[in-house]
Amino acid sequence: MKCPFCSFADTKVIDSRLGKEGNNIRRRRECADCGRRFTTYERVEETLPLVIKKDGRREPFDRQKIIGGIKRACEKRPVSIATIEKVVDGLEVFFQECGDKEVDSSRIGEAVMKALHEIDQVAYVRFASVYRQFKDITEFMSELTEILAQGGRNSHS
Repeated sequence: MKCPFCSFADTKVIDSRLGKEGNNIRRRRECADCGRRFTTYERVEETLPLVIKKDGRREPFDRQKIIGGIKRACEKRPVSIATIEKVVDGLEVFFQECGDKEVDSSRIGEAVMKALHEIDQVAYVRFASVYRQFKDITEFMSELTEILAQGGRNSHS
């Protein structure tokens, strides 16, 4: 594997450990040229469905894109990166196991919103406001009213 610091192609594994969930291997590597160490993760290559965008384009399921959207929604909220990773892990497993070769982006967005609703309701409202593209304050307030009617459970505010 190529060193991320000096781009030298020869690195050696100095330590390997099973990941917390048991679905990946964490490897510490050392560059044979510059001597710097870095971590890599090895996981089974999984077949995920293509995502059908609103305009009909198809693109590969992108874990990092989903993580980025959730991170933005959770900014300055008490939600750890580990929690975000766990949510995305669950989404990957769900969409992989559903067996569909293609999935509408709206199904992914709804699944993210459902997960955020359980984790942090402020992050949920942030994500929903971008995802659902509320046209005006009335639509936004309607969503907030629905959350308040549910008793605001699982709120970390």
